[in-house]
Amino acid sequence: MALPERKSILLSFEKPLAELEARITQIRELAEENDVDVSTQIRQLEARATHLRQEIFANLTPAQRLQVARHPRRPSTLDYIQAITDEWIELHGDRASGKDDPALVGGVARLDGRSVVILGHQKGRDTKDNVVRNFGMASPGGYRKAMRLMRHADRFAMPIITFIDTPGAFPGYEAEEMGQGEAIAYNLREMFGLTVPIVCTIIGEGGSGGALGIGVGDRLLMFEHSVYTVASPEACAAILWKDAGRSGEAAEALKITSWDLKQLGILDHLLPEPVGGAHANPIQAAEMLKQALVQQLAELSQLPPARLQQLRYQKYRQIGVFAEAA
Repeated sequence: MALPERKSILLSFEKPLAELEARITQIRELAEENDVDVSTQIRQLEARATHLRQEIFANLTPAQRLQVARHPRRPSTLDYIQAITDEWIELHGDRASGKDDPALVGGVARLDGRSVVILGHQKGRDTKDNVVRNFGMASPGGYRKAMRLMRHADRFAMPIITFIDTPGAFPGYEAEEMGQGEAIAYNLREMFGLTVPIVCTIIGEGGSGGALGIGVGDRLLMFEHSVYTVASPEACAAILWKDAGRSGEAAEALKITSWDLKQLGILDHLLPEPVGGAHANPIQAAEMLKQALVQQLAELSQLPPARLQQLRYQKYRQIGVFAEAA
């Protein structure tokens, strides 16, 4: 999972922290040049930087959490698979179109000694890779590949793990021509009938039907700074107010954060992130994810298939239920 050293990407709200860290570096370099002991001052400034980082990330707005969820260095599906599994064999193709969609990856893995099928959206690390991966926006072939692998899991009694990280399904003409809506709707229906445990985790951005196409499960987990939304705040603002610049206002109204979804009863388990986001310490984030997945699978594997299906149905029937006051 180790990545080559690259220039860090600074988010707008991190500027005060970056200035403080630059000051610490400058003081350290000057002290070394002049052979002066400033260790006490450095420790004080580093403690201040740690406190500032904690304060910043504890008070992010929904729009700022969206920036973190979209961070180019945020761990991806393949990063987490590499970090948490003992074995991994990627499988390709939907057995229908004759193509393989690299925006949605899947395969067979061994997690803590248990055979599982893992699926997930895969974004790129740079512009070239993003073009190849289509920015994590899957085509109908990607969702059909996912269903093929989920049926494989169901046949061989292997639990299913999905990692969601997409701005949405690919909306291009070719995708619509190939049945994008039908492919997603088919997955939604068929996932309810699978007899093995399904654990879905939002690791970054969960957008619209593109997320739902692999998002029906017995448990929904979500990283602290991830988002889950019916439409991107930019699209929502453009639709409602004809002004994409009001995306921050839309992000507030959409209730897209993990805390909002936990309060609404949609999210089952909120995964805390390292201070500074998952990209600040990918190994620690992966360890938290693995521990949560192992625990959820241990609980779900105790339930007979019929009970799993019943609870899955009840879970989604209860979402959105409300009572009107007189």
